[in-house]
Amino acid sequence: MPAIIAAILDALFILLFASIGRDTHEHGISAAGVLSTAWPFLVAVIAGWLLSRAWRPPFEVWPTGVIVWAVTVIGGLALRGLAGGGLALAFQLVTAGFLGLVLLGHRLIGTLVTKGISRSKAA
Repeated sequence: MPAIIAAILDALFILLFASIGRDTHEHGISAAGVLSTAWPFLVAVIAGWLLSRAWRPPFEVWPTGVIVWAVTVIGGLALRGLAGGGLALAFQLVTAGFLGLVLLGHRLIGTLVTKGISRSKAA
């Protein structure tokens, strides 16, 4: 169950990232538009999950979260570039920062919650 929650959170945060970007640049927020912006990062996050075997420790920040984040950013930007999308340096920095914050952040929160539950059961 934790792996499903982590995977859903990863996908939702990538969709949020695409939605915010589209809204900020006045491209409109439609399901098709958001998916057209998000797909490279959704494909890359799947690759990150496979590479890190994230289903085993889904809320581990290191190394799972870092691998998922790095593959999502690098792979997503590469796929976006290959598909003809813009790759301005500012976009790359915002991508790395935002996805780092959310993909690592939810894992940190998940780790803290899990450890808190474990401690309360042990007490």
